[in-house]
Amino acid sequence: MSRISYVNGEYLNHSDSSVHIEDRGFQFADGVYEVFGIVNTKIVDFEGHLNRLYNSLNEIKLKSPIHRSAYFFHIKNLISKNQIINGLIYLQITRGVAARDFKFPKNTKASLIITAKCLQNNEYDNNFQKGIRIKTTKDLRWKRVDIKTINLLAPVLAKQYAADNNCQEAWLIDENGFITEGSSSTAWILKNKTLYTTPLSNSILNGITRQSLIKGLRRNKIKYLEKKFNMKDVKDSDEAFITSATQYVMPVVRVDNFKIGNGKIGKYAEIFRKVYMEAIRLS
Repeated sequence: MSRISYVNGEYLNHSDSSVHIEDRGFQFADGVYEVFGIVNTKIVDFEGHLNRLYNSLNEIKLKSPIHRSAYFFHIKNLISKNQIINGLIYLQITRGVAARDFKFPKNTKASLIITAKCLQNNEYDNNFQKGIRIKTTKDLRWKRVDIKTINLLAPVLAKQYAADNNCQEAWLIDENGFITEGSSSTAWILKNKTLYTTPLSNSILNGITRQSLIKGLRRNKIKYLEKKFNMKDVKDSDEAFITSATQYVMPVVRVDNFKIGNGKIGKYAEIFRKVYMEAIRLS
């Protein structure tokens, strides 16, 4: 079956989908995006992702090209058309097509694309059982990381640096030596039964998976703190994790050359995954 995508009002074969070469997303990374997880045909954390999408649009002064209610309609259509049980939806909005000029164009309609992708049922579980390895690197991103823009060159370079070092994710370190977050995830460490993650600011993205996990932690009365941490804290930690729309809750078994715990996933990994999965079912 051919993949089907949505491009500016049309459902098209994925291989035939395209945008104009003067789309401002292509020319300037002038746009925003969201990634929605699909679990058992359900859109995970839909309202959270949509709220963040509208916040990002507002921050870059870009009007949504469709009514808010239409996003759910088109995403559900793509889930159906692509027969997705478990997978991902990628949604991107740019300022549209216009002659190349740094200033905002007048009377140009925003471009909207939505693509769908199936995931193997056991892919996440297999990765979870092994855990992942992390490579640290400098945080070179711009100063409004709280906006989920398509300006992703710095995270791309960080992720590739991790891959070149046989790691699955990069943790970014700021000028003061604190870990902000992953290249495409939220970073967590566990010490003395308390889970730590970086406080919200312009320096990190307010992860929707992060939000749902925190709701679950509160509901289950599991202690957590939004507090900065550095490599010394990582080395002293009992367990470590990342969260994201694509990885849900994923245990970390090594950071740079240091094993976390005994280098295998710890006993809290399954607990936190269960807490998260319950939270998204209740949301």
